[in-house]
Amino acid sequence: MDQTPNTSNKRTELQMARSMCWHCQSEVTGEYYCGQCVKVQPLSKEMDYFTCLGLPRLLTIDTAALEAKYYELSRTFHPDFFQSKTEPEQQISLGNSALLNTAYHTLKDPVQRAEYLLKLEAGSAKDIRNSPPADLFEEILELQEDLEAFRSASGDAKETDQYRSKLLVDRAQLEQRRQDMDTKLAGLFTKWDTIQNRAPQPDALRPQKDDVLKEMRELLSNRTYLRNILNDVVAAMEGGHADRRH
Repeated sequence: MDQTPNTSNKRTELQMARSMCWHCQSEVTGEYYCGQCVKVQPLSKEMDYFTCLGLPRLLTIDTAALEAKYYELSRTFHPDFFQSKTEPEQQISLGNSALLNTAYHTLKDPVQRAEYLLKLEAGSAKDIRNSPPADLFEEILELQEDLEAFRSASGDAKETDQYRSKLLVDRAQLEQRRQDMDTKLAGLFTKWDTIQNRAPQPDALRPQKDDVLKEMRELLSNRTYLRNILNDVVAAMEGGHADRRH
């Protein structure tokens, strides 16, 4: 398929990879396409995902606006529209589309969105630990014993059913804990957005922001560990592999 990309509304606030057109060396200041030679321009890999999709750096987002901007840019950069173009244009299209897709899927998911905000504001999301929080430690140890007993059951149907019943109770408790954490996370989203909307400049109200980010990092750490344990329980009971993303 070879179609004409959407070049309407070319003036944007997006950060480009270069200040000059890669083809004709004319100045570019945020246009998707060079105003002189009309060649597609590469987006900056340093641009954050919120900026890429025209959203403020908030955690409660307008999903309709997110999707609208995503589809607008998809029509602009989709590789299918560049099949008859030069090799550099095709590569730029692929790079821009990859950045756009990653940004969209990250911001669309609330947990990934929060982890990404932490990366932007307070360092790498990899700092979110994957070890048990103290208040869950004893409960998790007991659950792991139940899980191991279920896996090692000799094949006796009655024994297996007993362990399965116990794991069903454990699973329900874990699900409730995760729901409670998600409720707390939603509250932190609101807290962050309130502070962000009050801040006259990006670095204003930094102590208040840092307090919220610290709470969020701790909660996401606990949630990550709980999710992994829950997935182990689900996988053991269903005899397969659980989805480990959420």
